[in-house]
Formats: sequence, structure tokens, C-alpha cells
Amino acid sequence: MKKYLLFALGLGLALRVSAQSGLKKGEMAPAFTATDNAGKIIDLKALLKSHKAVVLFFYRGQWCPYCNKYIQKLQDSLEYLTQKGAYVIGVTPETGENINKTIEKTHASFSIIQDKRYKIMKDYDVNYTVDDAMFSNLKGYGIDLEKNNGNTDHVLPVPATYVIGKNGKLIYVHFDKDYTKRTSVSTLLEAIKGS
Repeated sequence: MKKYLLFALGLGLALRVSAQSGLKKGEMAPAFTATDNAGKIIDLKALLKSHKAVVLFFYRGQWCPYCNKYIQKLQDSLEYLTQKGAYVIGVTPETGENINKTIEKTHASFSIIQDKRYKIMKDYDVNYTVDDAMFSNLKGYGIDLEKNNGNTDHVLPVPATYVIGKNGKLIYVHFDKDYTKRTSVSTLLEAIKGS
């Protein structure tokens, strides 16, 4: 019953996200520098000099079963992705403590960045603010965005995935406001191969 309620709750959330459209294939990927969960400086331009591609994905938080499932798939296929020359980065608004919970649940060993001020999410046009009714509904199901994200902004990302080619352009985009739909690893591998 709880999974069904989360699905119904999340579907309502997906339908309310209307302002964002995400970036498009062929556009230049906005550059960023940030510190990941392991304290490593992540600089997109530097990564593109040493890797064939960067897989950049956005996730809502450790409380989202669909996010965890996707992260687990990426982790399970990380060797394939890195063998193709990709560097994988996750971006989330959740706190470092909650990133650690994500890692515990998924065994993710790639870089995860807390986007505290939503700079990366805004640059990639995936950020949106959860309205008061949805915030209350989430809280009623034990999901406290304020506690998870360490602020009162109620901002989440559309769970998009971008593949950035060596030239800094987006070579693949998966942007779907329905948070249950994620791209497959095989599609990512094809995009990287073709870059």
C-alpha cells in the first residue's frame, strides 16, 4: 500500500512540474566546479579533458525508491560506463548525511554533489519548488524535505540525465517530468560510444 501511495503522490508531483524544460541535445553544457561527497573537487571542464564523456544525473533524494533503483543500476554498470571513458556524477539537493544514506542503500561509488544553492540544477533547468499541498502530502508519508535538504526551500530536481561529450556539448538528454521514467544504461553506453 505504501508503494502505491508514494507512486500516486509522486505522479501528482510529476504532473505539477511545468516550468522546466531541461537543456536540449547539442547545447553547450554549463560548466561547474563543486565538491563531491568524498571531498573531491569536481570540475566539469577538467573531467572532459581526461574523459570521453560525463554522465550527469539529478536525483530527488534517498527517500525516493525510483532514484535509488536508478542509482543502483548506474552503480551495477559503472565498470561498463568507465570502460567507455565516462565519468559519472549525481547531483541532489539533499544533505551530506542523506547522501550517505543514498550510498548505504545503493553502494554508489561515483561522485555525488550536494547542490546546496541549486546552481547546477538551475543551470541545467531541472529545479522546481514543491507547492505547499505537495509538501504537506510528502510530510504525511514521512518525507520531510526540510530535514532531507537542510533548508526550507522545498526545491527538487526533475530526475534528468545528461551525457556531455568531450567538446562540452550535450550528446544525450533524458528529461521527463514523470519521475518514474529513467533512461537505460544501454542507451547511455550507446551515447558515449557515439561521441
